[in-house]
Amino acid sequence: MYTIDSISNLRNHLWQAKLDHKTIAFVPTMGNLHEGHLQLIDRALEEVDLVVASIFVNPLQFGPNENFNGYPRTFMADQEKLISRGCHVLFAPSVDEMYPTTNISSTTVKVPHLEQLLCGASRPGHFTGVATVVSKLFGIVQPDVAIFGLKDYQQFLVIKQLTYDLCLPVKIIGAPIARAESGLALSSRNGYLSDEELMQAAQLYVCLSACRVALETGETDLSKLEEQAQCELESAGFRRDYFKICRQDNLQPAEANDKDLVIAAAAYLGKARLIDNVRVTLP
Repeated sequence: MYTIDSISNLRNHLWQAKLDHKTIAFVPTMGNLHEGHLQLIDRALEEVDLVVASIFVNPLQFGPNENFNGYPRTFMADQEKLISRGCHVLFAPSVDEMYPTTNISSTTVKVPHLEQLLCGASRPGHFTGVATVVSKLFGIVQPDVAIFGLKDYQQFLVIKQLTYDLCLPVKIIGAPIARAESGLALSSRNGYLSDEELMQAAQLYVCLSACRVALETGETDLSKLEEQAQCELESAGFRRDYFKICRQDNLQPAEANDKDLVIAAAAYLGKARLIDNVRVTLP
């Protein structure tokens, strides 16, 4: 695996690959890799000739009360994990390389109708940071395919929308959520949890699954289901953020006659803010 930290060197390397008619897949990450990230590499290898991963902790997507400097950085271990899964190129730029003038992008990318919902309401500016850095990375790597995990379903929709709106020639693929045996979605944030909290955390998926079953068996009072799940999470030790039943395509609140739904949740447990979702298509 080649590890490259400059934009110019990466472009030169990938230019040769394109001259050789190789197709390229891209998996952007912020490092601190776990099995869920590595399954994205596996999925990418199924699609193309050459897989590029990035590790970049993006300051633009951290809010005023979020600890950019405290985000776990495990670069050497991450390199080994990527090598073990067959990744071909790791792009690991510095903040100065990505934002050379002021460490902040003076040009930003917004997806207004999606970025202020759900997680966007709790983390103002977060999805502008995500959309901006992904747009920059797409411009640098110029992949044919990009793979994103569906655990952050809102992020997935934001990236699909910006790719469509900006006419970017990148196929966006959503990869299934990787889960522990308990059902807990794998996440870098799980590292903030104690052993006891890890057991509690599985209740988030339990509540999502119970809500899905209720919908599939004919329950139509969506507000009742949302509030019931919130109360169950609080009883399990969580603090509320949101639990919403939405339309899959635009994350607007679902109505009783909608069929393609996503049940999305975020809640605080100990030092961690956990997110998860399940999708359901009703007959």
